[in-house]
Amino acid sequence: MKLDKFERYPLTFGPTPIEHLPRLSEALGGKVEVYAKREDCNSGLAFGGNKLRKLEYIVPDAIASGADTLVSIGGVQSNHTRMVAATAAKIGMKCVVVQEKWVPHYDAVYDRVGNILLTRLMGADSRLVEDGFDIGIRQSWEDAMQSVRDSGGVPYGIPAGASEHKFGGLGYVRFAEEVKAQEQELGFNFDYIFVCVVTGSTQAGMIVGFAVQDRADRVIGIDASGTLEQTRNQVRRIVDNTAELVALGRPVRDDEIIINPDYAYPAYGVPSEETNAAIRLVAKTEAMITDPVYEGKSMQGMIDLIRTGSIPAGSKVLYAHLGGAPALNGYSYYYKDG
Repeated sequence: MKLDKFERYPLTFGPTPIEHLPRLSEALGGKVEVYAKREDCNSGLAFGGNKLRKLEYIVPDAIASGADTLVSIGGVQSNHTRMVAATAAKIGMKCVVVQEKWVPHYDAVYDRVGNILLTRLMGADSRLVEDGFDIGIRQSWEDAMQSVRDSGGVPYGIPAGASEHKFGGLGYVRFAEEVKAQEQELGFNFDYIFVCVVTGSTQAGMIVGFAVQDRADRVIGIDASGTLEQTRNQVRRIVDNTAELVALGRPVRDDEIIINPDYAYPAYGVPSEETNAAIRLVAKTEAMITDPVYEGKSMQGMIDLIRTGSIPAGSKVLYAHLGGAPALNGYSYYYKDG
């Protein structure tokens, strides 16, 4: 399998650190050792996060296309649109992002703080649209690209989460290679890798990367979309496309794609009491900050599966922290008292 045939534009600091979380492990009964791979600390670009790992493989194509404007889409508090805005600023392109009303959340300053504030601060043209949640290709995104053409610009389209992009899975194939090298340094292999899944390319890339090591079924995707069937189909499609791109050499089996739907409630972008309890626990034990949309839900899932014994005693688990903490600012009412 060859990743080095794909051009990569470095936006990150390099391999992300793996951190042992002893106080969290102890709080969960001490029978499972929890570690985190800190994708949230992967760059100096506007707080970083998992989307940058994907964008590193997309930027060379954007530059080669002759584009002058990156065009993308997400929710009001999208981490992805923040990272596209950061990337555009870094490489000297303009940026248009469509921010749709994906979340039934009505905090008074929701559309003025956190990710969207940073996006605007970096010079992106951020356009609020009333359309609801959908992980697929959107008309409002197509319209935004047309508006760039109409004003004489050359757009380069990046779908939500960079997921439906042909190179969207490559960054997390690289993640799996990185984990393998770090395991050799640590002297042990992780039994499970936990990751949040919504638009799909983060988990899909991991599945392909870990399929090379014949342990893709150890990647536990915790769904936060609440649209399981659509997410599963999208992950399947990205897995197949990415496996072909990197010449994996075999089909990825259905039983190698693990997505747990039990923690996405009550809706995408809305934290449950259990999500908030998970956010508080990891903050108070490890000062690791997770968000109510993505990481809080994957953390909730991991905590529950450890506490209920679904993860066997003696296991070592790796939590992929994908970033997203700026979104907390849009949910301040939940956490005003801690």
